[in-house]
Amino acid sequence: METAEFLHALDREGRLLAAAAELAGTDAKVPTCPGWQVRDLLRHTGAVHRWAAGIVADGHTAPRPLPEGPDLDGAELVTWYRDSHRRLVETLAGAPADLDCWTFHPAPCPSPLAFWTRRQAHETTVHRHDAEAARGGPATSVATGFAADGVDELLRGFHARARSRVRTDRPRVLRIRALDAGADAVWTVRLSEQPPATSRDADAEADAELAGTAERLYLALWNRAPLSDMTGDRALAALWRENSGI
Repeated sequence: METAEFLHALDREGRLLAAAAELAGTDAKVPTCPGWQVRDLLRHTGAVHRWAAGIVADGHTAPRPLPEGPDLDGAELVTWYRDSHRRLVETLAGAPADLDCWTFHPAPCPSPLAFWTRRQAHETTVHRHDAEAARGGPATSVATGFAADGVDELLRGFHARARSRVRTDRPRVLRIRALDAGADAVWTVRLSEQPPATSRDADAEADAELAGTAERLYLALWNRAPLSDMTGDRALAALWRENSGI
């Protein structure tokens, strides 16, 4: 996907998130994030938006602390979130293509600007799903190509970092296969005492395989849907569910 496509997704998903949060009310529980209410979701996501916008706008080349959300609630908090989202979209839209700034995971990306636009598009999509879960009713679908890209970013980005807790005391192999996203939408995740190592292939024999639509995999791997389509060693499903939180 191109950076412009991620920017369009970010813009759309943030607007949907705000609309769902407004309808749900900030007191509503978020069933996909146990212990959270909509106010927690808005404060967290809005703070992340402002944090990312600051890194891009100021060209920071080192990590910056994530700010806390404001002591606002109700309609004022929804308005603050909308402003946070708008600032992020405008910052990314106006940033130079040769932007130089800090990024934080190794998933392949052509530039820092592409990294942040992609990362915030997926961040917002996952939390839009949370807001719609709090609101109730049908959730907005996630496009196949976008969902497959999100699976790739999660596996080859977040879980390639040293902080990933998805580890095993002996080598195991987990296959992930998106059935509706083309023949190359397959990932082999090699698990060990080290951070997971993921490749875009099906070369190794797998101990378990998780297969489904790209959207289903996207939500399941972000722990927003059950890992119900896994075959083989079911213990790997429990391992992922218990240790993959970010």
